[in-house]
Amino acid sequence: MDQQKYLLAIDAGTGSIRAVLFNTKGKQLSISQREWAHLEEEGVANSMRFDFESNWPLVCSCIKEAISEVNSEDILALSATSMREGIVLYDKEGDELWGVANVDARAADEVRYLKEHFAGIEEAFYAISGQTFALGALPRLLWLKNNRPDLYEKVASISMIGDWILAKLSGKIAVDPSNAGTTGIFSLGKRTWDPQMAKRVGLKDDIFVDVLETGEVLGRVSEEASLQTGLSSATKVVMGGGDVQLGSAGLGVVKEGDVAVLGGSFWQQVVNIKSEVAPPKDMGIRVNPHVIQGLSQAEGISFFSGLVMRWFRDAFCSLERMEALEKECDIYEILEAKAALVPAGSYEILPIFSDVMKYGKWYHAAPSFLNLGLDSDKYNTISMFRSLEENAAIVASINLEKIAAFSGIEIQSIVFAGGASKGKLWSQILADVTGCKVKIPQVTEATALGAAMSAGVGAGIYASLEQAASELVVWDREVLPNKVNTEIYDMLKIKWQKAYKKQLELVDEGITKSMWKAPGL
Repeated sequence: MDQQKYLLAIDAGTGSIRAVLFNTKGKQLSISQREWAHLEEEGVANSMRFDFESNWPLVCSCIKEAISEVNSEDILALSATSMREGIVLYDKEGDELWGVANVDARAADEVRYLKEHFAGIEEAFYAISGQTFALGALPRLLWLKNNRPDLYEKVASISMIGDWILAKLSGKIAVDPSNAGTTGIFSLGKRTWDPQMAKRVGLKDDIFVDVLETGEVLGRVSEEASLQTGLSSATKVVMGGGDVQLGSAGLGVVKEGDVAVLGGSFWQQVVNIKSEVAPPKDMGIRVNPHVIQGLSQAEGISFFSGLVMRWFRDAFCSLERMEALEKECDIYEILEAKAALVPAGSYEILPIFSDVMKYGKWYHAAPSFLNLGLDSDKYNTISMFRSLEENAAIVASINLEKIAAFSGIEIQSIVFAGGASKGKLWSQILADVTGCKVKIPQVTEATALGAAMSAGVGAGIYASLEQAASELVVWDREVLPNKVNTEIYDMLKIKWQKAYKKQLELVDEGITKSMWKAPGL
């Protein structure tokens, strides 16, 4: 295929929209990004409205800028990925009515109502969908019915935010399993909607649009969208997927048993399992359809791991910031070089931030550090920094152990990606804590690359996402575990879990404040 042909990826994240142009060999050629905001509705606590009227011009602007240096006729196909859980509702003409971003938490009362008035229904739905009510679409739809009944009556269809972009470009509203699965109105095994879930709780059961697999073609860019974006009406519009699942494809995590730790603001731990594997009975782990047919992904989530590190850097590391400015390097390079001199275990400092994932009843203790001492040579900024890197790895490790226990997957190798994987020390710590080989890919835009792979499948460049991954994913380095350190971390892991349990008791007693609670608790 001529290298002067292109694939376009559109990535709708929580904080921004991006358009990324690739050639057919997976090389990134240009990127355009615009920040967007999700607005709290007046008088609606914890709401996060998706403002499609303001956001569509931002999408068009990004696309125009990203493709400005190429002939639009040479863009073979495009696809989109987005934050999961965010939904858009449409009327019978296909016009948008209402939308919310991923962490909209307005429906806490509806979550409680469903749990109290339909005994056992959350557990029953979780067994089918792998999702709880906390961020699902059912409570949000119920909120709309209760609070905006005139709007609810007009609802004719539902899609995810990435699908909204594709619908605006092609004129066809459809969803894929990986993203639509996060609504919780979906069957893992059948990879399609389960409208009976909506019907059982008194909601419309006729609003569910076609389900297309990632890589299937919806159509071509419409004449209207062509005028708005500068895209050619010959360009194919191809079904995309959820950001974590398409990001996994962009990291080569496409086969049963493949494992990744995605180290961003939040950390996700994902393990590919067969679609027929039932979610765990304790509802401790989330399970989502993967973008690969026949596979789901068991997913653990660690809250705020990257954000906690940023907070610690800004609050406590002014000396290292000055040093980094003088040396013209990243402050994390300075911090990691110093932290590498601290022994494994960081003198048993126990950071209390994110708990391990307890999807059915999920809340966190108050942020704190335990086991600090008065010896400033041991207990200082650098040892606390290292303890945070160790703690992020420990929480990820426990989540992976929980997934291995119910899925039967034996985890031996982990793909480590995201901002955290840039850290040489952090990569080694993850290997040491888990006892697994850690592989770090070269790609910096895995989610966008995954969307470009999807576009490439639709354009006929690749036979499948698996083939695309085998051709495009390149490895930067591998890290092997230090078994002596693994033994140290095994002991620290036990102590941390006992300490965290005690810290949760302080929240339960009203003595300390939870860092975060799921809606409805």
